[in-house]
Amino acid sequence: MIAETRRQRILELLQQHRAVSVAQLAELLDSSVSTIRRDLIALDEQGLLNRVHGGAALDGSQLTAIELDMLTKENLRQPEKQAVGRAAAAMIRSDDFVFIDAGSTTLQLVKAIGGEALKAVYVTNGLAHTLALTQKGCSVYVPGGRIRQRTEAIVGATALTSLNRYNFTKSFLGVNGIDMLRGYTTPGIDECELKASVMHRSKECWFLADDSKFGKIYPAEICSIGSACLLTNQLPDEAYRSLTTIKEADSDEGRIAVRL
Repeated sequence: MIAETRRQRILELLQQHRAVSVAQLAELLDSSVSTIRRDLIALDEQGLLNRVHGGAALDGSQLTAIELDMLTKENLRQPEKQAVGRAAAAMIRSDDFVFIDAGSTTLQLVKAIGGEALKAVYVTNGLAHTLALTQKGCSVYVPGGRIRQRTEAIVGATALTSLNRYNFTKSFLGVNGIDMLRGYTTPGIDECELKASVMHRSKECWFLADDSKFGKIYPAEICSIGSACLLTNQLPDEAYRSLTTIKEADSDEGRIAVRL
């Protein structure tokens, strides 16, 4: 396991358990104790966790600038992302004009599209999304711009200009961090600007995120929690529910449970 992936798994385990020992991490990640200790030192220096005697703990929200590449993200939390993707696909109707953002969770939405949703018209800035929609026989448009290699997303001024010509009935956006005070955040400034622009041109806007995204803060703030709706597999803190419309996807069947 490469260091970047291993450290992301450490942060995910901390999100689930709030505190873990070096011995537990070494066993769960099939790594040596010395390797785990080096990982904890590096993550502590980045402010992503607090090192304590024999392990690590979380203290409130994590401020981070770490961003995994698309291939790595696709292999993380697949069941949760698939459930969110299926639930999002079920919202699309044949007469919709839909924007689908680049990202690993939104890619699961594209993979789940079927039935009447195949007749909708799509715009996407994701390279993998474009290919998958085309293979399904969907009508799909792609903005101009430059490719951001790490996320395989089309971004930049040209992309913004292209998207500002459209008005979407529904948009589905990816996000890296969700925090009650800092809102929806992402590492890339270009992608932040694009997401914010799409939001303003959408009748209905949903952020798609698995529950590992909660309590994380990234450098670029897209918008406040209340500015868009949220679809997740599981809400870890009921306090979010008072801030916006939230839907939770059934992990087993991909159904949507709506609790406002």
